[in-house]
Order: sequence, then structure tokens, then C-alpha cells
Amino acid sequence: MPHMRRDLRSSLRSASAAAVLGVVACGCGASASHPKDPSEALRLYSQALEQGRIDEAYGMLSEEARREVSLDSFRRMASESPTEVREIARAMTRPSSPPVVTASISTPSGDSLLLVYEAGRWRIDGSAIDLYAQTTPRQAVTAFVRGFERRRYDILMRFVPDSKKAGLDAAKLKEAWEGAQRQELDRIVRAVKSALPTATFEEAGDRATMPFGAVGTVQLVREHGAWKIEDFD
Repeated sequence: MPHMRRDLRSSLRSASAAAVLGVVACGCGASASHPKDPSEALRLYSQALEQGRIDEAYGMLSEEARREVSLDSFRRMASESPTEVREIARAMTRPSSPPVVTASISTPSGDSLLLVYEAGRWRIDGSAIDLYAQTTPRQAVTAFVRGFERRRYDILMRFVPDSKKAGLDAAKLKEAWEGAQRQELDRIVRAVKSALPTATFEEAGDRATMPFGAVGTVQLVREHGAWKIEDFD
């Protein structure tokens, strides 16, 4: 864990993916249909990309995504990497899990509370009760970010996998993470926090992953029923 350093690689493909995989809104383009649910939004968006209707696909991005990427830039990246765009579009038609609609609310103290839309209702996620829950991958990443921001190294030790705990305690973890790694870890955690509200978690047995930023991935492992942070790629 003290050696969580990442090379946050940059390439033409990742640049395209960062724009093309922006958060899909609800069809705000002039010619786009208004999807009734997340699955339909993904389908309409992927169809527009695969069929070369780039302006229509751009109109389905969220306001935040459009602020970050202009229409001209979106067009350019799509034209420079047509193969990657088609691959992404096809992959989006085969999601590995049903879409989950969530919302993140910021409190005056700076905490973020997660709400989940279930059966036609907004419900409060368990992370609002147990601030450092590790029952699900999403709760674990949310709790890790909260603990990191509060410098709660005693709490962060809970997220260290057994295989990395040898000779490590809260004091040593603090020493490592408050030193030369601090700036890089701050950058990674900010990117993870930003991605959390719309992140898709992929689970395979006792392993899970969460993408963040352009090319980053949080790797999680479940031990003794609790999800822990194994690495950042």
C-alpha cells in the first residue's frame, strides 16, 4: 500500500475514451431522443457513435462533460480514432451489469452522501450510516476517500489487504503517505472521488475494479467479508 504509485499514462486512445465515455445525460441534443432509463441512454449513445452521428452523440453528454470537451474537440478525437470509437460504442451495448442510478450530495462539512434510485424511489446508501463501511466495493472506495481526506490512518489500515500488512501500522502508513508520495496520492484520490458518483464497479468473485480518470483503475479485494483497496493502476 505505501507504494501505490501510478504512471497515469496518456495516449491517443485514452484521450479519445476520456471524451467519448463522458457521462451520458438524457438526450439533450436537438435531434436526440429522450431515453427513459440508463440502458436506453447507453444504447442511443452507442448507436450514434457507431453510425458516425457525432454531433448527436455529443448532445447526449452531460453539461459537465460538454464544459470539459468542446464539440470541435469531440469531433476531432472521433475522426482521429474511428476504430477506438467503434470499439467503445460496441462495448457499451454489452454492459457487464445493470445500470445503477445514483446521486451524490455534499454536506456543509464537505462529506459526500450517496443516494441510490431503486424501484422508483431515491434511497439513502448505507455509507450514510457507517461512514467507513466496506460491505460493497462502492462503500469501500467512498470510505477510503473519506478516511484519506481526514488523515485517518487508523481507519485506512482497515483497507490494507492482509498480504501488505506485514510490518505496517498507522504511524508507518502516515509517514509513507505524508512524505514524497503525498502529492501523487492527493491527485489520485481527487480523481477517484470525482469518478465515484457515476463509476461502474465490475465484480468477479472476491475481486472488483472501478475505473477513474482517463486510464486509472482501483483494484479491490474482499477479505473476511470486507472490501479492501489492493492497488491503483
